[in-house]
Amino acid sequence: MKKQLHPKSLYWASFNRFEMRIPGEAVNDCAQSGSNDEAVSYWAPIIKKQCEKDGFHNAPTPENVRAELKEYGAWDDEELSDDDANWERLVWSACWNIREEEKPDRSKPIKATKAA
Repeated sequence: MKKQLHPKSLYWASFNRFEMRIPGEAVNDCAQSGSNDEAVSYWAPIIKKQCEKDGFHNAPTPENVRAELKEYGAWDDEELSDDDANWERLVWSACWNIREEEKPDRSKPIKATKAA
């Protein structure tokens, strides 16, 4: 298994439609062999609050999460109509994406500057 991530750092998970930051501790908990359902259920609301706190213009929304997950081809339209389940699917996918990166990105967000 890969090295544990720094638990207090926030790591970037980038998708086609949005990006989000996830605590290293969540990645360590949610991206392990075996069932991760309990860890994902615990971390999902915490990660949602982090996304709200970050306030990125390209943050995950129920619509763009559904569209992103649809591309995986693992869930039908009826399954994808459940926004709460989609969020947990997204958290699980994001944690594994980060875990699998050679050098997970924990850089700080770039602040937008006003045009002159």
